[in-house]
Amino acid sequence: MSATDSVPTLQTLPSDQLRALQWRYADRYELTMIIQSVRPVARGPIARLVAQGGRNTHEWTAEKNALLAIYDESGITAAFLNPEHGGFIEGPKNLALALVAFELSWVDAGAATCSLASNLGVAPIHERGTPEQFAHYMPLVSPPAPGDARVPTRVAFALTEPIPFVGVETGMLSGKMRVVSWDDGQEPLLNIDKRGRFITNMDFANVVTAAVDSADPRIKGSCMVILEKSDPGLWDAGVPTRKMVHQLSSTCDPVFNLNVPASRIIGGYTVKDGVIIPNFSHSEIIEAVFRRTRVTVGLMTSAKLLSAIEPIIRYQRTRFRGGETGSPGSPRYDLGLQTKQDVLHRLVDIWATGEAGAALGFETARLFDRLDPLDRVKDTPSSMCRPMSCAPPANFGTPAMGPPSCAKLLA
Repeated sequence: MSATDSVPTLQTLPSDQLRALQWRYADRYELTMIIQSVRPVARGPIARLVAQGGRNTHEWTAEKNALLAIYDESGITAAFLNPEHGGFIEGPKNLALALVAFELSWVDAGAATCSLASNLGVAPIHERGTPEQFAHYMPLVSPPAPGDARVPTRVAFALTEPIPFVGVETGMLSGKMRVVSWDDGQEPLLNIDKRGRFITNMDFANVVTAAVDSADPRIKGSCMVILEKSDPGLWDAGVPTRKMVHQLSSTCDPVFNLNVPASRIIGGYTVKDGVIIPNFSHSEIIEAVFRRTRVTVGLMTSAKLLSAIEPIIRYQRTRFRGGETGSPGSPRYDLGLQTKQDVLHRLVDIWATGEAGAALGFETARLFDRLDPLDRVKDTPSSMCRPMSCAPPANFGTPAMGPPSCAKLLA
């Protein structure tokens, strides 16, 4: 190439085809389809709500609430679920949920938080619930089919405690559980007293998975428990939390004081010497739930960075147009602020950071999909193993092997 030859430059952000190769999901047709379902929601109803001032209020409005039905209709709600419960993606879904969060965050991270919090709420049941809990609640989370009049089950995750416990550590819980009654041969009835702080989805949730500690010598340790809005006692969603970002998600400080059967302890329990012993502590359930979700949240930041590139370029290029000092065809008119090298360098830093973060995040999510079957078999007792939820994507492994079952992984 001679010194006079021009070097081709990138004229636009990478296309979907290039992204599919770059982030290594080009062979996953279902992921391509979910992107095509999520993007019109993000750049249609969500973008219009933002333009109409939806971010200007802390309250959960009717306009924000209307997004939930749109999530149901577009498949966003069902993306977390297995096919037998109304979902459409078999096997681990870390990469799928990461792509959903990325597309929603491109327009508004609060809208993505609303979707992710629903998945987080049901994740304790999905990861550590008993077979009975899993079979009961997972179909309820699935969006109602056309013509189905049932009220959708919306779930919230209540871990964070109010001041002074908030921000200390997840091992300190002010939420308490006590035995209300325990007749011979009958299931124990528990009282759950829990105050939450900064809990997402509370404006519309009718089921909560809450972390509590024992305040009764007849119960050992901590656990997570399933609360339903119809349970006897107090269910107060609380006042909206005042916050600076993510206004398209519902955030409240709820108060619960409910009586629930001991069968609501997530993962079940055993009784030894008259003491209820949960099979999983709240920290064990949190570890199973959180070890994947941080990657998806990190990708939301990369989406924000990359979505800002084109608007910044447009602003920089047109900054001086319409004035008297720059005529069409002049560098000042055509390039605007980009005649200054430091402007380009700073933009490149933002762009490179977003690209690197997205590439690292999607690769991590993809690797988690490969690790998930082995991890699940390692952590789950054989009596609770659910082969359908353990199965990896159909293209996992070699074509000759096919998707390994739990039995193959253990062999």
